[in-house]
Amino acid sequence: MSRILTKALLQVFAILPLYFIRQLGSLLGFLLYIGNSQTRKVTTENIQRCFPEMPSEQQHLLVRQSLAETAKMALEVAPVWMRSVDWVVSRVDNVYGEDLLKAAVNDSRGLIILAPHIGNWEVFSPYLSTIGHMTALYQPPKIPAFDHIIREARERTGADLVPTDRRGVSSLLKALKAGGMTVILPDQVADSGTEHVPFFGLPAHTMTLVSNLINRTGCKVLMGSVLRVEGGFELHFQEPDPAIYDADVTSSLEAMNRSVEACVRQAPAQYQWEYKRFRRPPPGAEKPYRF
Repeated sequence: MSRILTKALLQVFAILPLYFIRQLGSLLGFLLYIGNSQTRKVTTENIQRCFPEMPSEQQHLLVRQSLAETAKMALEVAPVWMRSVDWVVSRVDNVYGEDLLKAAVNDSRGLIILAPHIGNWEVFSPYLSTIGHMTALYQPPKIPAFDHIIREARERTGADLVPTDRRGVSSLLKALKAGGMTVILPDQVADSGTEHVPFFGLPAHTMTLVSNLINRTGCKVLMGSVLRVEGGFELHFQEPDPAIYDADVTSSLEAMNRSVEACVRQAPAQYQWEYKRFRRPPPGAEKPYRF
């Protein structure tokens, strides 16, 4: 699909009312469920692995809810990317922990906001542009047509996008040391710089970047999530597990994953369970997602 056609489709969806987009998302999620899609299979396996104590009926219900929320997220990016920053910010109904956020932004040590794949994390960039300047790592998407569109959407808020390489990390370090702010999605499976530490009790390939940035800058860390509520969104900011500041990398990573878990448990259905979080198991361990 060409960039022009992709942008045109996004602009069409962007003008639709938010409640209508979400209704379409619920329908699409239902189709993903009854169609026994790959998305459903991955979602089901992840939920079964992470909530083994949950009764089977509840697991199936959570799978259905998760697929609906995932589809809503996919469709919501159109208005979040294409409409004005003011429009997006006007859809933020409540901000919990805003005092923590503003205190951290005003702290000269710099701030990392860890934003797991829950709700609609794309809302962070417009909202945070009203609080302070942001530097963010950016990796081009697998679909080339989206590259320019995503860059344009995120840079319109004034954010500085830097590549996910040594040069980009160096820019991020410089920004944090100058008291700047960044948002990092901590539950991505990185290609390098990782360790296996527990996530919902299971060994998960976890990035060491955040721990390294903390140790090298002494910056502040907050957990952040954007949850979907009727008519818009609500933002949550909270302190992470204090062991995230531990100089021992493994201890820091374990604390980071516990902090991500705490965010997920706030709204399990809105977490991105279709992401293959456990696709790189430890050597000798059974590989998941065999379908």
